[in-house]
Amino acid sequence: MSQGTVIVAPGLSSFLKSLKTTPVEPSVEHFISLLKRRQIRNSRPCAIATTALLLRVVGEFKGRDAAKLVKRIREVGRQLTSAQPREVVVGNIVRRVLGLVREVVDENIDGETNATSDPGHPAPAQHDSLHRPLLTSSISQYSPLKHAAAEPMDASFQSEATSDSGDISKRPPLLASHTSYAASAGTGLTQSLFGIFSQPETPSASNTPTGQQSPIGKGMLTSLNLERLTDFSKSNTNFDLKAEVMDGIRELQDELEQSDDLIAANALDHIHSNEIILTHTASTSVQKFLLAAARKRKFTVVHAETFPHDHTATHGILLTGKKRENSTVDEADWKPLIAAGIEVYVIPDSHVYAIMSRVNKVILATHTVLANGGLVAAAGAHMIAKAAKNHQVPVVVVSGVYKLSPVYPFDLDELIEYGDASSVVPYEDGDFVDKVDVEAPLFDYVPADLVDLYITNLGGHAPSFLYRIVADHYRPEDITL
Repeated sequence: MSQGTVIVAPGLSSFLKSLKTTPVEPSVEHFISLLKRRQIRNSRPCAIATTALLLRVVGEFKGRDAAKLVKRIREVGRQLTSAQPREVVVGNIVRRVLGLVREVVDENIDGETNATSDPGHPAPAQHDSLHRPLLTSSISQYSPLKHAAAEPMDASFQSEATSDSGDISKRPPLLASHTSYAASAGTGLTQSLFGIFSQPETPSASNTPTGQQSPIGKGMLTSLNLERLTDFSKSNTNFDLKAEVMDGIRELQDELEQSDDLIAANALDHIHSNEIILTHTASTSVQKFLLAAARKRKFTVVHAETFPHDHTATHGILLTGKKRENSTVDEADWKPLIAAGIEVYVIPDSHVYAIMSRVNKVILATHTVLANGGLVAAAGAHMIAKAAKNHQVPVVVVSGVYKLSPVYPFDLDELIEYGDASSVVPYEDGDFVDKVDVEAPLFDYVPADLVDLYITNLGGHAPSFLYRIVADHYRPEDITL
């Protein structure tokens, strides 16, 4: 081996270089192996690698069939998410690309419809997942109130159940077919609260079992969108779908690059002079956010070191502006906070509660933001958020939109990753290790009620508003890969 040869460790930079010359299938397998060995980890590197890989997948796709392109992207996404389920951002990027394909198809179909429709007769409204048909009245057709207004109480029941004075004297027994949901689904009962004792002669359209008539039934939604993609491919043989999708993926890459800068642009609105800010972990988003405010404001930063998993990177980023000695392309270097004239105090994690009474604001970074407003962050974030809640200190979370996932935390154990327990209790203490079970979680789950504000590249949002951002960036048919 020559002296000028440089050995590059497997990681994000080596994977991005290999994408230029390696075919798609070996690149997918390479990325899967890097995810499994944790050589590419954390939200931003995984998002960059996934976006670059999907750009290559779409670029080498042969044909103009939109349905086959969606199927191909979905297959690759399923392989990547199963390789490392806790890196939720991988699935987020896959869903965003699937949404790009559907958006290109919808825009082209809507453009052709508007061009060919008669100006005097507007085109009918689209009845897909994003275009709800207009209601004919102020009451929804799926509301029991609508049926109550249209279907009054049965006259025979009223005459039998009321006495001469007009009062209800006896409650009639329920019919056998009304006693269970399964029976009612098969017999077609009226949905009205006032007509539950009467059996309609003809089944109502609203009594169809869920999933067959409901406009949001999963099976119907998937089949309608697949049919829409197929019809588009047959009628638009000259449309360059692949080029449009690739342009959208490049815009997504630009969003990943500009996310931290757009978040930092909101710093002066949330950080004021002479404040004491508490944060933790070596997060690029938080550091750029604080540096942007340090240009015009003077404040104090209290930094929890996040021992034992992230304390080395925390010390390095505060002293030199680098996470590691040999920084790669995914680890930005900048002037540390001390050089910007900001007073920085590093404290152990055990001192957080004691100092919280003097803190004005807590700024946290996140690994993943979930659809319910909760977040997965580095270990210690839940303790900090609980202490802030007890002292009535506002908690602000900075995060790019690409970290926002449509997944709900039904099983928290699947989201929490555990690290090496020897960093807490070394194996040299053999007698002690044999008697206890030591867990070293890498992440914490922070509920939505402990967070006051999310600051994304789209601005500030309350946790209760995140569902709207999810609906704007993800399609319902792509939630389950």
